[in-house]
Amino acid sequence: MADKSTIEWTNATWNPVTGCHKVSAGCANCYAERFAERWRGIPGHPYEQGFDLKTWPERVNLPLTWKEPKTIFVNSMSDLFHQDIPLKFVKQIFETMNKAHWHQFQVLTKRADRLEKLSSQLKWTNNIWMGVSVESDKFTYRIDSLRKTKAKVKFLSLEPLLGPLTKLKLRGIHWAIVGGESGPGARPMDEKWVIDIRKQCKKAKVAFFFKQWGGVWKKKNGRLLEGRTWDQMPDSNRKIELASVK
Repeated sequence: MADKSTIEWTNATWNPVTGCHKVSAGCANCYAERFAERWRGIPGHPYEQGFDLKTWPERVNLPLTWKEPKTIFVNSMSDLFHQDIPLKFVKQIFETMNKAHWHQFQVLTKRADRLEKLSSQLKWTNNIWMGVSVESDKFTYRIDSLRKTKAKVKFLSLEPLLGPLTKLKLRGIHWAIVGGESGPGARPMDEKWVIDIRKQCKKAKVAFFFKQWGGVWKKKNGRLLEGRTWDQMPDSNRKIELASVK
């Protein structure tokens, strides 16, 4: 949890929940689990419990203390729609996001079925961006659940990309983030898969963000695609901002 983040597509992270459980292939080499488990058993450490699920009520109002507008990734160390997080607590998180109207919040889940189930019980103010992770063709059904929410900005995290996604249904989607897996045991990503997704996004007028090639040495591999960076972001009017070129 920090008011600054090294994640390329956000400014800050906010973790009112930590810990999670694996639900699909994209979870196999989870960076959050790897980080949290390093601290298991250390008394007083925020991850004394490792990657076991834990809610932190004392962190719920934290964004209200950040007066400078930020783009905030919610639960970078968990999944807000985990089945063991009570609906009451989820609603408290949404209430904070509703109140902190000067921030933009990015919520990301692999549990699209619960997202769809709870969506009508949540207040979707315009500053809440909702996304689902899709790592392979097997999980594209998550996009249909995302479409049923009332989030003004809907996005896809195609990371870690584990295979081609040749027929993405991008109707109603505003942003796609693509990235390769990083760290020990990282599975390779084919450049052809990334280029094909970029072309689909261009055709559908969906903002395209290429995060990284990944691998064991992700910094060395960088994030250039076809000789440039791709940093498109959806703005509040759902238009596509120009990608930066470096």
